[in-house]
Amino acid sequence: MKIPVAPPPWDKLFKRNAKHLGAVVDMQLRPEAHGVYEHWDHLRHLTPPDGLTTEQWWFGIKFARISQQRRLPLLDKQHCPFSLTLSDGIQRRLFQVARDAAGSLRGEDRIQSDAMRERYLVRSLMEEAMTSSQLEGAATTTQVAKDMLRSGREPRDYGERMIWNNYAAMRELKRWRQRPLTPDAIFEMHRMLTDGTLDKDQAGRFRRVDEDIVIEDEAGQVLHVPPVARELPERLQALCDFANQGDDDEPFIHPVVRAILIHFQMGYDHPFCDGNGRTARALFYWSMLRSGFWMAEYLSISRILKQAPAQYMRSYLLTETDDSDTTYFVSHQLDVLLKAIEGVHQYIARKQHEHADAATLLKPGSKLARQLNHRQRELLLNALKNPGKSFTIEVHRRTHDVVYQTARADLLGLVKAGLMTQYRQGNAYVFVARPDLAAKLRK
Repeated sequence: MKIPVAPPPWDKLFKRNAKHLGAVVDMQLRPEAHGVYEHWDHLRHLTPPDGLTTEQWWFGIKFARISQQRRLPLLDKQHCPFSLTLSDGIQRRLFQVARDAAGSLRGEDRIQSDAMRERYLVRSLMEEAMTSSQLEGAATTTQVAKDMLRSGREPRDYGERMIWNNYAAMRELKRWRQRPLTPDAIFEMHRMLTDGTLDKDQAGRFRRVDEDIVIEDEAGQVLHVPPVARELPERLQALCDFANQGDDDEPFIHPVVRAILIHFQMGYDHPFCDGNGRTARALFYWSMLRSGFWMAEYLSISRILKQAPAQYMRSYLLTETDDSDTTYFVSHQLDVLLKAIEGVHQYIARKQHEHADAATLLKPGSKLARQLNHRQRELLLNALKNPGKSFTIEVHRRTHDVVYQTARADLLGLVKAGLMTQYRQGNAYVFVARPDLAAKLRK
């Protein structure tokens, strides 16, 4: 990965361009260039406004950023505060994320049951567990991972264990959000995320002085050197204090920005021997849920990050090479969140469309309906509206007032057709529609 070219140091930049300050100010430059929070590494290749050199353009943008900059209660390796600039683009996307993550799902009134909402939630938790683990090296295929999580079988290898742990931790976030964040709570989260994937003495503790690590790319180029181990207890406590701030505390930091910055700082500090990324992303979800953004449960940011992992790493590098300006990372994560939110809406719309099509296929007189009796058709309609619902021969018998043999033939016929599965529960058989029922009916 190419490390971004650092911009000219501010003191030297100011000294060389101070005589142009009046002219630059008169141009009313904003913190963004053409609506983008550009880094010097890219901006130096763009065409500056008429009358300005590239360096003068950067000087004006940097001046605008400093005038709006907020110093954060989080420190870089040189013990200087990280900063944030709430540019127009940042505030616009922040509004969109906050509106959608705390509002209602589009078409939620058409999600006809708690079971269906639970299905969407489980799907998202699985997606995040798999892709978050795959970002950190889990080699298990998505289909194998889904089968493991759906069946509840024990993990068989390192990659499956990472995904299993991540899924369990994501399901615990509702309980964790009621508690203030402490170092012990983060250790507990880390132990759950790394159980069985690290040496036993590495889970749930800081990396030691003899375990200082560096972040490298695939070619062995050093991208980031985290703070030294002896500073980690103080830095983690500062992160917890920041995470526990309320909406009435001063200075006010938007809850979505706070969640993103918690994610950033955990990744930057890298307090553990391994599992730092998974812990950072779990803490992001913890913070979002704690602040009332319930839709965060349905989002998979790791799915988006996995599509372009280099951009994720680059957002850290942009921050580190430009005076610890976290706006680059915040901007990237807001884009990720908006894509994740849109992905949820698209998924729900697609599933609702599939269910509507499948229900149409089951209408009396349709070709598919003629292959089923009316009892089977009503049972499948019920299953479409209530994903995951279980059916028994006895309940089906009583519902339709038929003899046991008829009810049994109805359900076994649906199993034979590949529309339902059966398993034994105690002395009776339980029948459940296949997860891909709608697709099966269309075929």
